[in-house]
Amino acid sequence: MASKKGSKEVIKLENKETGYFYTTTKNTKSENTAGKMKMRKYDPKVRKHVVFTEGKMSH
Repeated sequence: MASKKGSKEVIKLENKETGYFYTTTKNTKSENTAGKMKMRKYDPKVRKHVVFTEGKMSH
């Protein structure tokens, strides 16, 4: 079976200071994910956990 299209969006989580980024999906129908996402993840360039914020994807 095919899944429904349009409920998930691929986003880029990036650290502005180092330029390192992760890609992940975001549920666009949920009220909990409204606005820009922020996640605390590991940045290997500074070798510690830092806050990553949602940025623009280059298509």
